[in-house]
Amino acid sequence: MYILLAMIAACALGVALHFVLPHRELRGVAVTPAVCTAAAAAIYTGMQWAGVSEADIWLWVVSIGGGILIALTATLALTARRQRSDAEEKRALGI
Repeated sequence: MYILLAMIAACALGVALHFVLPHRELRGVAVTPAVCTAAAAAIYTGMQWAGVSEADIWLWVVSIGGGILIALTATLALTARRQRSDAEEKRALGI
């Protein structure tokens, strides 16, 4: 059940990350929080399977922090790809 706490924290921090990063208009509002939540859940589960107990602070730091880092990387990559795609489309249309 503690995984829900990690997922809720990751989702809330993912929402904050969405609003902190630039070019919000180029991505969906749920992309960053969804990636952050899914990554944190996967990391948490993997660490639990590896034998890290719920009382260990590193389980929380790594799962939530890793989720944020993965969401940050994915969001920046998605935004950069969208900017390149938009620029190519404008160039093709002669705008």
